[in-house]
Amino acid sequence: MNAPTNSPIAVWKLCWRTIEPVMTRQVILDTETTGLDPSQGHRIIEIACVEMINRRLTRNNFYKRIHPERAIDEGATQVHGITLEDLEHEPKFAEIADEFLAYARGAELIIHNAPFDVGFLNAELARLKKPHIAEICTVTDTLAMARDLHPGKKNSLDALCDRYQIDNSARTLHGALLDAELLSEVYIAMTRGQDSLAIGLESTAGAGRDPSGNGESNPAIAFERPANLKVLRADAEEIRLHALQIARINNASGGKAVWTILEDA
Repeated sequence: MNAPTNSPIAVWKLCWRTIEPVMTRQVILDTETTGLDPSQGHRIIEIACVEMINRRLTRNNFYKRIHPERAIDEGATQVHGITLEDLEHEPKFAEIADEFLAYARGAELIIHNAPFDVGFLNAELARLKKPHIAEICTVTDTLAMARDLHPGKKNSLDALCDRYQIDNSARTLHGALLDAELLSEVYIAMTRGQDSLAIGLESTAGAGRDPSGNGESNPAIAFERPANLKVLRADAEEIRLHALQIARINNASGGKAVWTILEDA
């Protein structure tokens, strides 16, 4: 016999059938390059992507070092520390392009100073007659976001890490993977609207990063709850009413409420 259509369990089943979870896939991306301008023939030498689904870091990351088939400007090496000799045995962009496109397709790319990275990516893809980034992804520029949120202030990645109390002490040089990991934390902090509240944030940067530098990350470090976070506890009457409602739902389900089963296990 089916439960009455106005019973709690019937309403719950209706909601379960009609409300589909929405998956939001975002990819935080950073690159390092041989120089500043792709129109002058400069190339990508490092690309890192950090995946986030429904604002949770998944550790399903994409990371490649790439041989640029040209020299690296001395000024660029001073920024990221990568020399052409470091890339001697790395693949060319043409060898990793399809893998990158398959990984990034359909995602929202989160990039700090997006025109720079997208310009380089589009130049690389154009050489191979591959679709441009705008054809496979949407792009959000966190530099533009930060300028809207903090007008008149410095909005570099380092400045944002300081502003949102994110540990960037390992960032002695620019590096695509570490910068993407740091940007993921900055983005979550900027879009949460509370500078220091770290609920749900899984950090893979800073202290959680493997000191060997091989791109692997240690298990996420748990953040302590801020001391000034106000907690409202249920009073005795609220606890009594809650217990009554639970009992009604359990009765309507014939004693098959999931939480009751788990409590009895």
